[in-house]
Amino acid sequence: MQTRKLGRQGLEVSALGLGTMGMTGVAGMPAMYGPTDEAEGIATIHRALELGIDFFDTAEVYGPRSNEELLRRALVGRRERVIIATKFGFKFTPDDKIAGVDGRPENVRRALDGCLQRLGVECIDLWYQHRRDFDVPIEETVGVMAEQVKAGKVKYLGLSEMSAETLRRAHAVHPISALQSEYSVWERNIEAPSASGGASVLATCRELGIGIVPYSPLGRGFLTGGVPDPATLPASDYRRHDPRFSAENYALNLQRLAAVQAVATKHGAQPAQVALAWLLHRGDDIVPIPGTKRRRYLEINAGAASLRLDAEDMRTLDGIGTASGPRYTERSLAWIER
Repeated sequence: MQTRKLGRQGLEVSALGLGTMGMTGVAGMPAMYGPTDEAEGIATIHRALELGIDFFDTAEVYGPRSNEELLRRALVGRRERVIIATKFGFKFTPDDKIAGVDGRPENVRRALDGCLQRLGVECIDLWYQHRRDFDVPIEETVGVMAEQVKAGKVKYLGLSEMSAETLRRAHAVHPISALQSEYSVWERNIEAPSASGGASVLATCRELGIGIVPYSPLGRGFLTGGVPDPATLPASDYRRHDPRFSAENYALNLQRLAAVQAVATKHGAQPAQVALAWLLHRGDDIVPIPGTKRRRYLEINAGAASLRLDAEDMRTLDGIGTASGPRYTERSLAWIER
């Protein structure tokens, strides 16, 4: 597995990472992509290391908190071989459901102490603010995050789902190494000009030297070609309520999937590999983190690193266009800054 650099501060990771969210679900949705299996999740993490994947993504809200604990158990005796990225920024109800966002300094410090304990480490490699708190200036939140770097508790800082303007303001306080955002062959919002007509998030990242870490690079499984009619999924499955999986949008999005499948057939590859290879071909500052909780899907995804797409393939995939339907419900979209 080749490596790539995120930012200009020295962070180097495998060209593909592993998102671990599905291994525990998120606050309020423990089985968001079907039943979980801790033993298989840990085996998947171990297999990732065997395949040369050393970049693992977790968050306080995953579980909540239990995902970081699972990663700790999986990495016993292996800490020196991995790059751990985790995120903070949500607040929770007493019964551990999401109650909003929280970027206050006191929550920054509380969150870090908690994640260090749960992960069983003395220092986090990459630490993101998960969502912007519009009631707290970004300079204030990032300022306290920077204090943790100076204290030796964090190596590199990141932000997730924030605008080009916010990136600039944050980067002026302390260098930002990575921007995490949903980005895939059917979700390209970070390529669009800002609401004010200024530079896109992607262009701003490249101007400032900020690496790009796409999450949901497989469209929550849709771009693998393996997601059945959402009406057949369990009621607890997140995709039953995802606008892009509604009956009308699902039918329209199958047309977009067909283009991915055509390129896959041409190369004797899997659709997931094509979707991930498209991102890898978009720039060497891009490190996708496809999530899975099973070894067999991990092994398919890892094959994307060696798949070479030609100019015709890229034109075909570039022409797919944005997915039909918004990527989140109205409530979740309110936490995404563009």
